[in-house]
Amino acid sequence: MRIACAMARTLKEQIGKRDGFASAQEEAMLNVYRTASYLSGPEHALFKSFDLSPASYNLLRILRGHDRRGERDGVRASEIGGEMVVRMPDVTRLVDRLEAKKLVSRRVGADDKRVKFVKISKRGLGLLEQIGPKIDRLIDDQLGHLSAKDVNELSRLLELVRNEDGEKKGLK
Repeated sequence: MRIACAMARTLKEQIGKRDGFASAQEEAMLNVYRTASYLSGPEHALFKSFDLSPASYNLLRILRGHDRRGERDGVRASEIGGEMVVRMPDVTRLVDRLEAKKLVSRRVGADDKRVKFVKISKRGLGLLEQIGPKIDRLIDDQLGHLSAKDVNELSRLLELVRNEDGEKKGLK
């Protein structure tokens, strides 16, 4: 099932803009914001139905990835923030909430008590298994009308924006 898109064809039409944009870059930036808002709405609703936020889901997926790679002790809490899709200033609180729901566990390092390791629990893995097919359907509903070539080009362009921006600002 595709998500119905009753939006006008151009951003200018969608937002009722009478004059042109100040620049092509401004129009592109506003298109990114508008599209992010369009894509995130159904995602937020889906995660809310599982009492999660998008950031919580992202953290659980990161931990599952480490678990699948055989990192049975989990991952250093200090490394999680760098792997998040959307940077979070307070990963500790996010881990606290997931630990309270018994979706993750945390332990101190054997060699260095200052190091904390976070590991996904069986309950967390089970929740991801429940969510997985729903996320797959959501992604297909939102992007399935695009060709593989278009999706690859979209990803390439978005990565180009981030990489160029990161190099200019010394973030890389």
